[in-house]
Amino acid sequence: MSQGPNPEPEGWSGARRAARLARRLWAAGVAAADARAAVCRALRAEPLPPGPLAVIAVGKAACAMAAGAREALGPRWPGALVVSAPGYCDGAPPGGRLLQAGHPLPDEGSLAAGEAVAAAVAAVPPEGTVLFLVSGGASAMLELPPPGHGLDDLARLNRWLLASGLGIGAVNAVRRAVSALKGGRLARRLRARAVVLAVSDVPGDDPAVIGSGPLAPPPPAAGLPEGLPAWVRSMAAAAPPPPPPDDPVFARIRHRVVASNATARAGVLAAAKDAGLAGTDHGLLDGEAADAGRRLGRWLAEAAPPGVHVWGGETPVRLPAHPGRGGRCRQLALAAALALAGRVGVALAAGGTDGRDGTGEAAGGVVDGTTAARAREGGCEPEAALADADAGACLEAAGAALPARATGTNVMDLVVGVRLPNGAAGAEAP
Repeated sequence: MSQGPNPEPEGWSGARRAARLARRLWAAGVAAADARAAVCRALRAEPLPPGPLAVIAVGKAACAMAAGAREALGPRWPGALVVSAPGYCDGAPPGGRLLQAGHPLPDEGSLAAGEAVAAAVAAVPPEGTVLFLVSGGASAMLELPPPGHGLDDLARLNRWLLASGLGIGAVNAVRRAVSALKGGRLARRLRARAVVLAVSDVPGDDPAVIGSGPLAPPPPAAGLPEGLPAWVRSMAAAAPPPPPPDDPVFARIRHRVVASNATARAGVLAAAKDAGLAGTDHGLLDGEAADAGRRLGRWLAEAAPPGVHVWGGETPVRLPAHPGRGGRCRQLALAAALALAGRVGVALAAGGTDGRDGTGEAAGGVVDGTTAARAREGGCEPEAALADADAGACLEAAGAALPARATGTNVMDLVVGVRLPNGAAGAEAP
């Protein structure tokens, strides 16, 4: 394989300019959803009631959320129990205790965290308050298996879910069902009041779905999806039933979503406006990742009005038996690159707002009309890479990967399309 793509052909400066802009706007969207700032604002706007206080933070953004709470609480800061995964947290704030847990697969640390959080919730007296800070990733990091099941069963379940191609709603329904903590079951251990601040990584921003809702009743009609293997249904049957929605414990719990994918999309549009560009929020994506990438790429190349276009969500990838290096965003970005091939002044950035995509080697990718050719020059065939779920290899060969980094938030994926003004007629976005 060659050491990298050749220098860009003469005349392609417009393509690269669009790519640089897409990357900058993507970063602005991630910054707008910063979990530390969001928690600090929320607590200053609505101070916690007096009395004993415990702070618990769980998820990919747990350390950032705990830091925001410490900033807002000042001298009232009691320390915190923080549960996160390696690579997402440099350390708990002063006075905090950090537990490392597995993600995307639960591990022994996840079980230890489940026990520790359950004990911490139960220890707060009735006149006190539990400040529970939850973000995406909590489903794997905070776990107690159903009676008769253990870590191997949970790992098997999560491996199956990751490769199943199920939408995020169905995945979360299974995770809620197969747990002794999720789906409101942690609330049974609560004696005090609780304030739950959430950074949402799910469509609809439902507190019952974020982190699999440890302190929220399951959503109405939250049954299991059809076609699950018998062993998954057996695990769900072994879990204790969740509290009903009218259980008195939920009257003592208040939920508030402090940042979401909509926050990040709004941040992109604000940055676009500052740059003097028109912007359009197209909401959440649907469909499989490569299909969505082809669809967006064709529309941006052929019909999109000039300006900035932003989408969010999580598009699933059905993995082959031996997947390569990649994830949702890289798969989407590489498929878009094929549709953009040869176009000037059009680009797309797609990345996980938590700074990780799939295997975690990158956050996503930034592609333009030169990317597919650059990948081939670097020894990688895009069509084959998509079939092998190895989009990361081609994006690296093309110099188009978004670097992995801890962002301090987690609000699903963010996709930014840029079309520089060229007089093209617009059409309805896909």
